[in-house]
Amino acid sequence: MAVKTRVYQEKNIAYQNDQEKNNILEIDDLSIFYGENQAVKHAGLNIEKNAITALVGPSGCGKSTFLRSINRMNDLIAGARSEGRIIYDGVNLLASNINTIALRKEIGMVFQKPNPFPKSIYNNIAHALKFYGIRGKRQLDQMVEESLKKAALWDEVKDRLHQSALSLSGGQQQRLCIARTLAMEPNLLLLDEPSSALDPISNAKVEELILQLKEDYSIIIVTHNMQQASRISDYTAFFLNGEVIEYDHTKKIFTNPSEQKTEEYISGRFG
Repeated sequence: MAVKTRVYQEKNIAYQNDQEKNNILEIDDLSIFYGENQAVKHAGLNIEKNAITALVGPSGCGKSTFLRSINRMNDLIAGARSEGRIIYDGVNLLASNINTIALRKEIGMVFQKPNPFPKSIYNNIAHALKFYGIRGKRQLDQMVEESLKKAALWDEVKDRLHQSALSLSGGQQQRLCIARTLAMEPNLLLLDEPSSALDPISNAKVEELILQLKEDYSIIIVTHNMQQASRISDYTAFFLNGEVIEYDHTKKIFTNPSEQKTEEYISGRFG
């Protein structure tokens, strides 16, 4: 993968064998702190390639903090620090020499609230591409069209590409943000409650899109919606008080969990 030259300079020999496994991420003993507060406690789990992994749990349990650690978004928060290892393509992404700009291109993120730029639909995607040095109009046109098609939005906006992205509906804006992320050609998508602010019809379109994207991308999604997690994910991790209580195939988590706390949460008896 290109990450070895794009993200950092030194190759970590100790983890070469990880490339032979079917995991895109191997997370070991991950702890995350905001000052003296420990938000994530010794989390460990493997994320499989071309699968959808859901992170569930009550508000404030650490799942979004965990998600943001993967592409170092927590670095932007004063007083935040991480310990442990997040192994991707043979290296620890928490290492001090990681190029976070390149990392966030390869591990893209979509947030809870749609955040299109106050630009045209076309320039929402082209602006990001230009930032990474793509300037030719023909190439930009092609990549904008391809990313909009991947996000199942092209047919809805192809005749108004130069209108403001803010004129789109909430669901369309979120799919535009997904298209903007896909234009960077990431290997892994991080989705932080991407449809929680959407109406049911838009939510269904986003879920359908996520299922389609699994063919080409590995996806981790934070969701409060238990039905959503059961519908679209292959694996589910249940977080509680900063700890990963249980992590398994989604069907097992929802039908025969191993931990009593998981069963209580899934059945709605707490949280």
